Amino acid sequence: MIDPEVKRALGQAAKAVEVVAATHEGVTRAYTSHWVTQVSFEEPIVMASVSPKHDTYPLMIASGAFTVSFLAGDQVHIGQYFSYPGRRFHRIATEYLEDVDGHPVVRDSLSWVHAEIFRTMTMEDHELLFARVVAHGYGRLRADPLVYSSRHGWRVASAKARAPGESPRDDLLARLAAAGYDVAGADDVDGG
Repeated sequence: MIDPEVKRALGQAAKAVEVVAATHEGVTRAYTSHWVTQVSFEEPIVMASVSPKHDTYPLMIASGAFTVSFLAGDQVHIGQYFSYPGRRFHRIATEYLEDVDGHPVVRDSLSWVHAEIFRTMTMEDHELLFARVVAHGYGRLRADPLVYSSRHGWRVASAKARAPGESPRDDLLARLAAAGYDVAGADDVDGG
């Protein structure tokens, strides 16, 4: 169990909310997550963290793939539904997922990716699944995303963090130039 003080610090992180789904031999299961992330700039690789106790996990492993739907801010009801084990609701809300070229996708989500697993890593209580994105689709790209933090709960990310016309990057480049540094290659950064 995580120390409560560490948990409180980690709870400050706000993350996008996704529904992760897998299909194998005609059975589809899904769960709500905020532990899916892109892990490479050079290749379209994502990592999903999943509990082996979840009923989606064996389907992910058996099929060797999973689909991630990124939820919009007005889809909290869908996120809430898939955050509970499906058996609790007797999998009654089948209308939330649709088949798109063989991939289980949340209807009207922001976008989705389908990824094939190439590596797994066992953690204490979860498995990390590393996968290459092999298919994708767009939904409501302009809609505000749904985000989650244990401190704030479910939120809609809609407020801009910078004022119009403000550029912290340009301010930093101006400081570098004023200090005598060459800023000609400043765009050649790896983002990490």
